[in-house]
Amino acid sequence: MDDFREARWYGVRPAANRKPATYRCPICGGLLPALSDHMLVLPDGEPSRRRHAHTECVMNARRDGRLLLREEIEPRRPGLLSRLLGR
Repeated sequence: MDDFREARWYGVRPAANRKPATYRCPICGGLLPALSDHMLVLPDGEPSRRRHAHTECVMNARRDGRLLLREEIEPRRPGLLSRLLGR
């Protein structure tokens, strides 16, 4: 597999797929039917590296601290108004 586990942070969102395909979950390695409820996981937020994962695997990895979100790694940039006001 590629460097999925080497990402600094991950983007996670629910997947909506009607394609009759089967994926391999990058977290547990198990098979994942595309028509089942699952999540898309984007290492470092790169859509070209996205992987389909079981919702339960994503939630367990998040709980265990193995799937950090961008907000947990990089501080949020101040908004435009704050930057203009020098805050």
